[in-house]
Formats: sequence, C-alpha cells, structure tokens
Amino acid sequence: MNEIICPNCKKAFKVDEAGFAEILKQVRDHQFQEELQERLNLAEKDKENAIKLAEANIKNSLQEDLAKKDKELTELKAKSESELAKKLAEKESEISEMKSKIQNAEIDKKLKVTEAIKEIEKERDNLANNLKNKETEKQLLEKSLIEKFSAELKTKDDEIALRKDMKLKLSTKMVGETLEQHCETEFNKLRATAFQKAYFEKDNDARSGSKGDYIYRETDESGNEIISIMFEMKNEGDETATKKKNMDFFKELDKDRTEKKCEYAVLVSLLEAEHEFYNQGIVDVSHKFSKMYVVRPQFFIPIITLLRNAAMNSMEYKAELNLMRNQNVDITNFEEKINTFKDGFARNYGLASRKFKTVIDEIDNTINHLQKTKDALLSSENNLRLANNKADDLSIKKLTHGNPTMKAKFEGLKDNSE
Repeated sequence: MNEIICPNCKKAFKVDEAGFAEILKQVRDHQFQEELQERLNLAEKDKENAIKLAEANIKNSLQEDLAKKDKELTELKAKSESELAKKLAEKESEISEMKSKIQNAEIDKKLKVTEAIKEIEKERDNLANNLKNKETEKQLLEKSLIEKFSAELKTKDDEIALRKDMKLKLSTKMVGETLEQHCETEFNKLRATAFQKAYFEKDNDARSGSKGDYIYRETDESGNEIISIMFEMKNEGDETATKKKNMDFFKELDKDRTEKKCEYAVLVSLLEAEHEFYNQGIVDVSHKFSKMYVVRPQFFIPIITLLRNAAMNSMEYKAELNLMRNQNVDITNFEEKINTFKDGFARNYGLASRKFKTVIDEIDNTINHLQKTKDALLSSENNLRLANNKADDLSIKKLTHGNPTMKAKFEGLKDNSE
C-alpha cells in the first residue's frame, strides 16, 4: 500500500498498487497534455514573433529603401524619365522578390511548426504505447507469478496432505519400508535404460551383526568395479516419541560400508524435516565419515548419477592402476617362484650333497673293508701256498720214519698189491 497526502486538505490516505498506478497514469496523461499544449503555444508564439520580426525588418528595410529612393528621386529629378522608370522597375522587382521571400519564410515556418507538432505527437504516441506495453507486461508478470506461486502452493499443500495422511496410516517401521519401496521403484524405472549392468539389491548379510538397506554395485566388461554404494533409508512418523537425528546413523552406516567393501555410503533420510542444512540438496558429510552423503528422497537417483559419472571419468586411471597392480603382482609372483625354486634347489642340493658325502664315506668304508678282505685273502693264499708246499714234501717215507709199526704195515700193503 502507498500513502498519499492531499495537497489541499493535507490529509493522508492509502491506495493499493493498482489505484496508485491509475492515479500516476492520470497525472502523467494530464501533465503530458499540458506540456504538449504549452509546446504548441510556444511554437505558435515563436511563429507569430518570427512573422512580426520579419514584417518589421521588411518594413524597416522598405522604409530605409523608400527614404533612400526618395532621396535618390530628389537627387535624380534632373535625370531623364526613362532612367527614373528603369530604377522604379528595378525597385519594384526587388520589392516583389522581398515579398516572395517573406511568403516562403512563412511557408517554411508553418512546415517546421507542423513537423514539430508531428514529432511531439509521435513522441506522445510512443510514450503512450510504451506505458501501455509496460502495463501489459506488469499484468502478465503478475498473472504468471500468481499462477506459479499458486501451483507451488498447491503442490506443497498436496505433499503436506499426502505426508500427513501417510503418517496417520503407517507406523514408524512401515513408513521406513515405504521409503525403501519408493527408492527401489525409482531405481527400477531407470534400470533397463540407464543401469543395465548395475547390481541394486537389499543387503541381507547380517553375519557381522548389522546390515544396510541396499547395495549398489557396477562393473565394466572386464570385471573391474566402477562404483559401489551402501544405502541406508531412514524415516519416522510425527507420532514417534523419540525423534532421531541423521548423525545418529552415521557410525553404523560407515561400519556397514567398510564391512561390505563399498566405496561410498549414502543416507536417504526424511529425518529432521525442518533442518536447513539437510534441505539444501545433496549434503557431503565426509568431514565426519569418509565418502558419506545425506540426501532427501528426491535426490536418490541424482546422487547415483553424480557418483557414477565421476567414477566413469576415473575408470581410465583405475584401469591403469589395476594394470600396474597386476604387473606388480606378476613380478612379485615371478620373484616368489624364483625364490621358491632357489630355496627348493638349495634344500635339494644340500640333501643331495649330504647323501653324496654319506655314499662317499660308505664307499671309502667299503674300500677299506675290501682292502682288509684282500689282505686277508692274500694272507690266506700265502698260507695255502705254504700248506701246499708242505703237502708236496709229505711222503710215506717221512711219515713212517721213526714209526716201525706204520712202516711194516705200509710194506705189507705194498707186498699184497704185488
């Protein structure tokens, strides 16, 4: 509302914007008409003054000329009438020319005044059209803003009514399950087109004592992981006695992310609905826990898209890193195999060396034993030779020498044989 003071009674009264604009328009139109009339009056006065000035100048000039002519006529009375007639003719011609110039000047003046009036009228029309266009633009803008705010207000009212209806009908657990179903439905709408090779399923592995709600994983054609996200969905009804905060779930979510080997953690939350920090969109809370974000449900798909696009841009570097890591693993395995071969060869060489030494010792012992056997055999051969020599020297005569009984028996055996 604008406050206006009456110039007559000095009383203040208020008018709305439409009334103020109408008054302003009337004042401008009235002022414009006054200025236009004033300019026309000034132009008419200028015209009259110019004509009067021209007439005065001409009269003065004529009077001066007539005075000169009278003087000349007086002086030239003695001259011939033909010369006088000639001079009069010349002067009349000059007078006619002067009159013609005056008429032309008046015509030019009228034309200039007419053109000035046309320019002023044109300017007035332009101003009127501009003012009309401004009014139209203002009305259209007001209408557009009213429609926009009305639509937004209706959307907010519908959303508030929907939330209230949902919270009245559902318990806290069912509200949370509905949020999970909402996110899964939103993802499935785009799964066939944007996330064909992605894994998005509920986390049912509670062996570590806790589990998240959903896990998102995506790999390339070579099996290299592009991105992995651990999702947790949290909500609670207005009737819940103890209100939870988003930060109450950060530690457990980070633990689930680490245990399930996910790169990112995202909390999709409707908690702290009036908190300005969490209502700004995608909120980075990595200052508390690494690679963690908090989003409202409407930013569920955008956070996947943003993190996925960033990961796709770094895939080339990851591929190079994996290649270098695999090369390092191959080199490490090769070195380990060489070291294993060296250790096995050294162990086998040691065992073989000890076996060779034992065999050589056994051979040496065998050689010594054979040498002893050889010596024993050589000694036996010498004894046998001596025995043989002794056997060769043995005769009946030597045996019966000094034994008459055996000598008589051998002689008796000899006689019987003859």
